[in-house]
Amino acid sequence: MKSTILKILIPLFAGSAVPAFAAVRRPLHGGGVMIWFFIGFGVMVLLFQTAPAIVMFFSMLKGVFSRTSLETSLSSQKVRGGK
Repeated sequence: MKSTILKILIPLFAGSAVPAFAAVRRPLHGGGVMIWFFIGFGVMVLLFQTAPAIVMFFSMLKGVFSRTSLETSLSSQKVRGGK
C-alpha cells in the first residue's frame, strides 16, 4: 500500500514543478521581434485563405439553391443541343 502511494505521489509532485520552471517573464534570447513576425505570418496565411473559402462557400450556396443546371454552369456559354 505504501509503495503504491509513493508511485502515485512522486510523479504528481514532479509534474507540478514543471510549470514553475516554465514561467519566464521575458525571453532570454531577445526573440520578441521574431515571435511577432511568426504570428504575423500565421495571420497572413489565414487571411489569404479566407477569400477563396468565401468564394467557394457562396458558389456552393448558389449550386444548392439554384433552380436549373444552367444557373450553376461555370462557363458563360449556353448549352447547345446535340453536343
